[in-house]
Amino acid sequence: MLVIPSVDIRRGRCVRLREGREEGEKVYGDPLEWARRWEREGARLLHVVDLDAAMGRGSNRELILNLLRGKRSGAQVGGGIRSLEVAEGYVRAGAERVVVGTSAVKDPGLVRELVKTLGGERVVAALDARGGRVVVEGWREETEREVVELAREMEELGVGCLLYTDVEADGTMRGIGRRTAEVLSRIRLPVILSGGVRSLEDVRRAKEAGAAGLIVGTALYEGRFTLREAMEVAE
Repeated sequence: MLVIPSVDIRRGRCVRLREGREEGEKVYGDPLEWARRWEREGARLLHVVDLDAAMGRGSNRELILNLLRGKRSGAQVGGGIRSLEVAEGYVRAGAERVVVGTSAVKDPGLVRELVKTLGGERVVAALDARGGRVVVEGWREETEREVVELAREMEELGVGCLLYTDVEADGTMRGIGRRTAEVLSRIRLPVILSGGVRSLEDVRRAKEAGAAGLIVGTALYEGRFTLREAMEVAE
């Protein structure tokens, strides 16, 4: 199982949000410095998110392009990817995969186009959920869609991987909940988990549940454990 450090970017800074809410923001500094640190510590893949683009309030695209051009590890990029042009730009700059969230719900035609043009292995569909329901537009808008239902639709469209985030747990370090394991057991595609990781026991649980990867944010930034320790548990 891959352990994937998250580099969330808002207004040019590396931040963590609590439950996806702006008022819960904590700033950690320069995203490029953090990306380099995680690479030095052995990260094989980074999860880079443009929070401003996801919320429809601007873009950190140039900063992310610079990060991609200077990286040594792999990276997947998400946040406000709502066109083929933007997705292709990130891939040309060095992104291994692009992550689509809102578009997966509101514009399945774009997902189909991305799969056709980039290949399914480069497309990750983000299933962000609160209370079992999918949320979109930077987690501000709740839909009536259920996670497993949308997962099956994305599989039919040909995406190669899913990213499941328990929004209620994200940034809280409450631990991986029972709901996450239940969702994982009902999905056939490889799934990357995200949200709530607080200890190495959560890393172990994600691995035992069959996750293909685990995104870790706040616990790493707060020094609850090191990336190397998490990778050893995940092996």
